[in-house]
Parts: sequence; structure tokens; C-alpha cells
Amino acid sequence: MNNNVETREFQTEITQLLDIVINSLYTEREIFLRELISNAADATEKLRYCRLTENEISESEQPLEISIETDEEKHTLTITDNGIGMTKEELIENLGTIAHSGSKEFIRQLTEVRKAGSGSNTDLSLIGQFGVGFYSAFMVAEKVTLYTRSFRPDSESWIWSSNGAGSYLIEPGDQSNYGTRIVLQLKENAYNFSKADEINRIIKQYSSFVPYPVKVNGEKVNTVEAIWTKNASEISEQEYTEFYKYIDNAFDEPFYRMHFSSDAPLSIKALLFVPGENYERFGFSKMERGVNLFCKKVLIQEKSEAIVPEWMRFVRGVIDSDDLPLNISRETLQDNALVAKLNKVVTGRFLKYLEEQAKDDPAKYNQFWEKFSRFIKEGAASDYAHKDALVRLLRFESNMTAEGELISLEGYVGRMREEQKAIYYVSGSNRKVIESGPYLEIFKDKGIEVLYTYEPIDDYILSGLPEFKEKKIVAAEQDSQDLPDLDAEQPSNAESDIPEDEVKALLDWFKETLGDRVTEVRASKRLVDSPAVVLSSYGTHSMQKMMQIMNKDMEGIPAGILEINSQHPVIQGINELRKSGDTFAAAAAEQILENSQIAAGLIVDPRSMVSRLYNILERAVVKK
Repeated sequence: MNNNVETREFQTEITQLLDIVINSLYTEREIFLRELISNAADATEKLRYCRLTENEISESEQPLEISIETDEEKHTLTITDNGIGMTKEELIENLGTIAHSGSKEFIRQLTEVRKAGSGSNTDLSLIGQFGVGFYSAFMVAEKVTLYTRSFRPDSESWIWSSNGAGSYLIEPGDQSNYGTRIVLQLKENAYNFSKADEINRIIKQYSSFVPYPVKVNGEKVNTVEAIWTKNASEISEQEYTEFYKYIDNAFDEPFYRMHFSSDAPLSIKALLFVPGENYERFGFSKMERGVNLFCKKVLIQEKSEAIVPEWMRFVRGVIDSDDLPLNISRETLQDNALVAKLNKVVTGRFLKYLEEQAKDDPAKYNQFWEKFSRFIKEGAASDYAHKDALVRLLRFESNMTAEGELISLEGYVGRMREEQKAIYYVSGSNRKVIESGPYLEIFKDKGIEVLYTYEPIDDYILSGLPEFKEKKIVAAEQDSQDLPDLDAEQPSNAESDIPEDEVKALLDWFKETLGDRVTEVRASKRLVDSPAVVLSSYGTHSMQKMMQIMNKDMEGIPAGILEINSQHPVIQGINELRKSGDTFAAAAAEQILENSQIAAGLIVDPRSMVSRLYNILERAVVKK
């Protein structure tokens, strides 16, 4: 054996720690390449820094880059950097102690120099832990050999090697250039990592934005720049579009993009995109979250579920933060409170951005709403931390807008009549159904705007809002004291009106006839053209329908309050039949109720109604 070869043992309990790193610390074996490239980038960054701050260091012809060579025949993978390199002492310190981070120590020393007043303000961006990341190589390698030479003048070359079993060898080398070369002799079950295509894939996934060129067998792999770290003024629209297509494998152009950086309360650089289309609305499967989490340009979590809420799953982009509380493997976030704060900051900034877009270009925002409204509604229904901001983004048609024209709650309040008590809305499957129903009559008569809601989630959101801008929010089908001035004198036709004493008798007869199918029958002050209307006792008819669906037999839930229009000819006709003792009056009353239920969108069993309708038709068409 060469007398210059030294065999050294790792520090105490290193075997157990190595076992954890190799077998338990990382979720995916391919992470080793991310770690080794990060280490190489750190070494290169340190050299760049020293060149700028230490005058005695002369420039070298060696390019600042990272080179990777694959050899499928020998089953090896070689990673080379032209960075700062290591002395023998640094090798022992950095690689003999698995928990030691050469990068953190480098920064600590610089911090002390700066505090003493003799440092430089040149930025230094280092990725992470040298020691732990280096040992991830043993997940795939049966032997690791490292060749290194420090950039310091007159430094010697050294070779470090180990099979990860508890000891390592150090011997002099003959490397003439400074920097570090790591050769991995791959395990049999890791031969795939000697294939260039596999290495290219991993680099593109995890290390695309390392700040130095990464070449595989001489060909540069990281061809896309980390533009989120640049000022927006330095980036063209084409660069933004190309970046969006790269990170999302997209073919369309982004609809919106938001590029921002923040130093407080957290250091954040973010570039977020709204895609050109939402394929969920066409019946495609539920989207995965599309925001990737980076730390100093290195991917930490792809499609992170921690940084944005689920309703923001349509958003694509990157978030990079130096403040991420990563665990030792740099795969998992540790500080839940800090992560929650990061989530809140990013979500709040995105909602503020959407609100600004809605004000600056309402027509474009309406296009966004048409495609992505389901996500905003989902957020408004579930994200209580951002509910106020989400509610401001909601848009509705109304009885005072053209079809397709939208209005916000804030816009509604801004044009409310002075004496108006509340914000009103009415639900229905579409505009035509709503406008043919009875619930708008009092509002039309008094010239009051009513918002249209077409989906159950709309009603859920609005019914869960006690008020907006100090105005109550009231469903038009609701039994509420906040409806338009119902106590005002309604127009009357004295010749055809049912006398007041008969009205009470008629109401009592209706209730007796319909029994438990209604909770109450009363004279309506809201109807103008319709004979009757059903009011919900459960807030909205959407809630009523939900209860009907849950109650399979649908018999135990009353329709609600039935209001009848005593001035309508049909009601007056039923009253005459009632007074004459005609049994047909009961059939007509039952049909009035079910017609009102259908107009309300409630579920009605058609079987009994069909027979009754035939009886009504027979009476109408058959000559006696």
C-alpha cells in the first residue's frame, strides 16, 4: 500500500448517521444529483465571490461551469466543477463530519469579517449544506472518489474515497486545475443513473435554474433562465411566455401573470401565471396544484401543496424563498407557522393582483371569470382567511344587466337606491328561468336590482355572508322582513278584490287542504302577476333542495310558506269554487302549490301531478 494513503474513521456514530442518510433521509434516490449539483454550484459561487473580494486571486481561464459525464459501460457518473476546491484540512472537516456544512461555515466566517468592518457588500448566494448533501451520493454509489485542489496558490491536490461503510481514505493527487471532481461507481440497482437521458431529466426537474451552466457530456442542459430573480423591467413579454410554457409544459399563452418580490415579512420572489384555459370546466380531471417551490433557484417541492391553497390549483409558476424552514434533507418544510405565513402572503398578493386587474380592465377580468370563476367561488366558500378578498372578486348578472354583463357586490352597492334595505339575490338554473318566475315581481315593480345566482355554491356563499358594506344580503325567495317595502299600499281593483273576511277564510281553507305540505299560507304583498309563490323556510331554495335530496322519500319536508295573490283571477276562481262546495277547488289548490314549487326549482314528484293535470284538462275541454 502507498505510504501516503491515510485511512481515517468517520466521527463517532457516523455509521448510524450514514445509514440514515443512505436509507431513510431522502424520499427519492434521484435527489442525490440535485444535492451534488447544488454543492458544485456553491463551490463555484464561492470562487466567484473570492475573485471579487480578494485582489491577490488572479482570474483563471477555466469557465465557471459544472460538467457531468456519464459512462454506461463502466457504470460511472462524474460531476466536475471549477470552483473553490478544498485543502486536505477542509476535506477532513467537511467530509469527515456528516453534519458539518462547509457552505454555512463559509457564510459564518464572512459574517464575522463584515461585522468587523472589513468585508464586502458583494452578494453571495449559496444553496445549502455541503456535508449531508454530499453523502446522499451513497444512495446510488457503492464507492465515491473525490479529486480536489484548492484555488489557493501553491495548494496541493488530494483524493478522498470511501464506500460509506465507516471510514475513508485520503491520499495526494495529481490534479493540476483547482476545483472538484466526484466519481460515483454506481450500485447495480442504480445503473440507470449512468444514462445521459436520465441525468438530463433529473437536472431539468430539480436544477434547471442553477446559476451556472450545467453540461452533460458537453451539452448544456439548464438552458432556461431563472427570470423570477430578475427585475420585471429586464424581462420581455416573450421571455415571460417562454418561461410559462417551459414550467407548465404548456402550448397556450398565459392569461395573467404576476411577478413580485418581497423582503418582509418574508423574503419571497414569485412569478405566477393564470393559464389561457381551464380544462376542469370541460369535464377533465381535477387539476393538481401547479406552483413549484424553490429555495435559491433549486427545486424543493414540485406542485407544492403547502404554499398555495387548494382553490389556487389553477395557478402555475414558481415561488422562491431564502427563508424556507427546510429539514436536513431539504425536501420537507419544518416550521408550520412560517409556512402558513408564506401561504398567506402569496395568496393575499395574488388576490390583490386579481382585484387590480378587475378594476383596470373589467372586460378582460370578465373573460377570466367565465373560465376560472369556479375556483374563486370554491375559495370564497372554504378559505375563511381570505374570504373578504375573494368575495370582492365575485361577479353576477342581474335584472339590470344585459345577458353576459357582470357586476360585483361593490358595484351593486354603489348604485343601490338610497332607501334600499339590503342586497338582494335570486337563484335559478339560468337567466330565462329566473325572469319567468314570480320572485322578481316586487323588485321589478319597485325598480330594485336583484343579483342572479345560477349555482348552489353561489347561494351557499351569499347565505354565509351576514352583510357586505354594512348591507344585509337577502335571498328574494326568503321569508324576510328586509324585502322591499312590503307594507306599502298595493294597487287594488275594488270590483274584483276578494273581501277581507273571505281572504282569511280562503287562507284557512288552503292550509287545511294542503295540510303539512306547507308550513303556512298567507296573503302575498310581493306578487303582481303570479297567483302564488313558495317562500323558503330554510334560507334559500338551494338549501331546501339539498334537504330534499338527503331525504329520499321527499315527503317529510314541507314546501315552505305559500303566499297567494288574492287579486289574481285563478285565486279568485278557486275561492268561488270553495264557496260553492265544488270538490275541484282542492285539486286546483294542490296544483297551485306544485306549480309554485316547480317555479322555485324544488323537486316535485310528477306522478301524482300528471293524473291531476289530466282531470284539470278534462274539466277545461270536455263539454258538459
